[in-house]
Amino acid sequence: MKNTLEKTIQIPHEIIVNVFGQYDNNIKIIEKKLGVNIINRDNEVKIIGEQKSVNIANRVIKQLIDTANKDIEITEQNVDYTLALCEKQKEEEMSKLNDDLICVTPGGKHIRPKTLGQKKYIDLIRKKMIVFGIGPAGTGKTYLAMANAITAFKNNEVNRIILTRPAIEAGEKLGFLPGDLQSKIDPYLRPLYDALYEIMGADTFLKNMEKGLIEVAPLAYMRGRTLDNSFIVLDEAQNTTPAQMKMFLTRIGFNSKAVITGDVTQKDLPGGQKSGLEVASRILKNINDIGIANLTSKDVVRHPLVQKIINAYENYENKNTKR
Repeated sequence: MKNTLEKTIQIPHEIIVNVFGQYDNNIKIIEKKLGVNIINRDNEVKIIGEQKSVNIANRVIKQLIDTANKDIEITEQNVDYTLALCEKQKEEEMSKLNDDLICVTPGGKHIRPKTLGQKKYIDLIRKKMIVFGIGPAGTGKTYLAMANAITAFKNNEVNRIILTRPAIEAGEKLGFLPGDLQSKIDPYLRPLYDALYEIMGADTFLKNMEKGLIEVAPLAYMRGRTLDNSFIVLDEAQNTTPAQMKMFLTRIGFNSKAVITGDVTQKDLPGGQKSGLEVASRILKNINDIGIANLTSKDVVRHPLVQKIINAYENYENKNTKR
């Protein structure tokens, strides 16, 4: 083999399972991507292959060791993203992600940014009064916004959390659904409830909701209100009209923070109507206390297949646009 190189790394026994992954899946990803052989004998790991690939693999494994030493569970997404950063010689950026703990769930899950795009998004939420998080499905837009909202609430930075969504009828009519108004609206808000249960815990969420300190409601319920001392998350904002978005933004009062999330490629607005998210992000982009985070397929933290699906759709839509 041309320019063959062999490097050896020592991995502490207590973290080797985390670094290698179940059935050595993490190492198999590195081997397949870089074309190297990685052999573990008594916690001494040998990397054999072409010089450039071995050097990258060496940096990847060292970064995964650093991640594991911080008691972070290494997933396939961690490995793929570490590989991408090491290929660009930016692996030191991983430490910024690993050191940024947003909160810990009652189940012991540590919520951190997993990509540089997510890190920028979180930093904007901390610094700005209003932040737009725009990007495809799976980039953690809503989940991270809610984690920051719960952290601010627990730290007494705000008095309440308000979560809202536009109740757009995506191919169905609310009037034909069974039950009263609340039962018809609840399916639109279910993803917000699910995230709250996980991040805050069901008991704590229900107690605070009974006290009126947490509110989950359709966007229409925001009309005519002034929202002071609140952390407000508007989800699925691509389905707001420009008028609805203006109404929402002008509700925000003193000592409040708002995060508006959405995916402009998944609009359910009828008749080619303009999205309030697209209009607002253009109009407000130069206002100092408003931040805009544009997340991409590189920030997808769901199954790697989701990233491939998003890229395939983007390529297909770009080709059709050029015709």
